[in-house]
Amino acid sequence: MSWSPEECRGQGDPPSDRHTLCARLVEKPSRGSEEHTQSGPGPIVTRTASGPALAFWQAVLAGDVGSVSRVLADSRSSLAPDSVFDTSDPERWRDFRFNIRALRLWSLTYEEELTTPLHVAASRGHTEVLQLLLRRRAKPDSAPGGRTALHEACAAGHTACVHVLLVAGADPNIPDQDGKRPLHLCRGAGTLQCAELLLRFGAQVDGRSEEEEETPLHVAARLGHVELADLLLRRGACPDARNAEGWTPLLAACDIRCQSPADAEATTTRCFQLCRLLLSAGADADAADRDKQRPLHLACRHGHAAVVELLLSRGVSANAMDYGGHTALHCALQGPATALAQSPEQVVRALLNHGAVRVWPGALPKVLERWCTSPRTIEVLMNTYSVLQLPEEAMGLVPPETLKKHQHFYSSLFALVRQPRSLQHLSRCALRAHLAGCLPHALPRLPLPPRLLRYLQLDFEDVLY
Repeated sequence: MSWSPEECRGQGDPPSDRHTLCARLVEKPSRGSEEHTQSGPGPIVTRTASGPALAFWQAVLAGDVGSVSRVLADSRSSLAPDSVFDTSDPERWRDFRFNIRALRLWSLTYEEELTTPLHVAASRGHTEVLQLLLRRRAKPDSAPGGRTALHEACAAGHTACVHVLLVAGADPNIPDQDGKRPLHLCRGAGTLQCAELLLRFGAQVDGRSEEEEETPLHVAARLGHVELADLLLRRGACPDARNAEGWTPLLAACDIRCQSPADAEATTTRCFQLCRLLLSAGADADAADRDKQRPLHLACRHGHAAVVELLLSRGVSANAMDYGGHTALHCALQGPATALAQSPEQVVRALLNHGAVRVWPGALPKVLERWCTSPRTIEVLMNTYSVLQLPEEAMGLVPPETLKKHQHFYSSLFALVRQPRSLQHLSRCALRAHLAGCLPHALPRLPLPPRLLRYLQLDFEDVLY
């Protein structure tokens, strides 16, 4: 959010710091103007980077508490702990513009980039400089750039700085320019410690961001931070809070995506731990968002097999549709290519063993083309039909290198096109059809040898009979 000078003159009273600063920045000084400008009481706006200002900022950036103290104690200097620096001019701030830009600070217009020594010290973990500035009466809740120093310290994970600011009276519930509170921004190695401090000093555990209406638990779930989610739940966070899109933290957890095959296992593990934690805390396993997407849809789409099993064990329907008419099986078969690293066949098998409606036979060629590199996915789907309903030209849908790699399986598949299946398989199909309504509960209770029971549950054989 930003205001033009005209808006600053004509609107009601925005927050006091921003109103004062807007009024002070209406008329910009020329390049040859004084180093500091000030209009009435309030923070100094520094627009040049030479002489004392440059030395002061270099000291703050380096965490040189001695130099910062000397500059502030110099009676000839007009620099103050609450000085606001406009770092937008690359010519005047070229020596440390990169460092300031790395702070991701908000600006009142597209030209000004405003910050204070307090913000820089907090974001860089310079605890002693921070303490000095606060002793010199820097305002802990000042936010000329849209964030307070507490936001910066939490975003960088500097626990000691967070503690210093809270002890100095910083408000843990102030939203930043994006409507996020400090508890929404906890990151880095000190995430848990920062969150614990914020909660101890009065942060609202279910405080919502202004636009997305997200609670800190939504953020923890979306980032896959199991320990933070556990802390928030122990402090009373609502496991079924909904954001502006109708998402619960469980939906956010199921939407965690695998970025590469290398981190597939770790991603799925985090997702499973989060979902188990949320469900243990009373989260609704079947809560749908505004588009009727359920946790099962998202878990299937991203290939989280363990989460799919967990949700199905809680009694969610395998055939519930979203507004687009997609069931969980549709989501599993339309998932991204990265799902191949996460055992898609396990997801499909779990759904079919919990009564999922089979794929329409006419769509099987498309499924074969999409999932031919995962022959077990094709196997478990084909083993729900008594006859393989594939066109004879279906072999052309599988690339030659895939046919060669999985020759044994695909030879058995295409040999059965339009041919009867084995009597054993037909018996399996008949029994599964008879138990259709209670398949997931009835199969495990049948007094059958384990091997036969696994066969009925579509165990993988890497060949079709």
